[in-house]
Amino acid sequence: MLRPDPPDSYWKRFALGAGVSLLAHESTHMLTSLALGFHPYLAFDKGRPTVFSGIDSNKYPHKQFLFSAAGLTTQALIDEAILDIPHSRGGAFERGMLAAGIGTTLFYITIGRNASVSDISVMARTSSLSKMRLSLIFGGLSAIHALRISRDSTYAHFFVRPTQNGAALGVSF
Repeated sequence: MLRPDPPDSYWKRFALGAGVSLLAHESTHMLTSLALGFHPYLAFDKGRPTVFSGIDSNKYPHKQFLFSAAGLTTQALIDEAILDIPHSRGGAFERGMLAAGIGTTLFYITIGRNASVSDISVMARTSSLSKMRLSLIFGGLSAIHALRISRDSTYAHFFVRPTQNGAALGVSF
């Protein structure tokens, strides 16, 4: 059972969990490039900060695919570990991690899948898989995670913060 937390504390820990999940996504891109013997770098693509692999995707399409798949795969593995490894469940940090993992995938399989540097777009260009198939693979994993969360009572009211007098929905300012 979750104990009531001050509103600021709950949302700060939720945001920290989301941030750690996103950091794991981007860090794994960089570590994959380094492990493959290349030199990743940060730059801007149409005003957005982006991690570039330093891999010539025409010469090494398989290695570019591994680089592009690393972030979403890592977030899916983190979410799977959270849902599988026995522990005290349902804390704000953990909810933030799960929300970011599912949210990032949702972004990449919808509005983010057509950008030139999108993980889904690059994976489709460097493999025999289409954007639709890649979206179904990663989206299917996230859908299963969301279903598991919805069926686990410790995650009841996923975006509702417990309070001493009941529950509060959303963020207060």
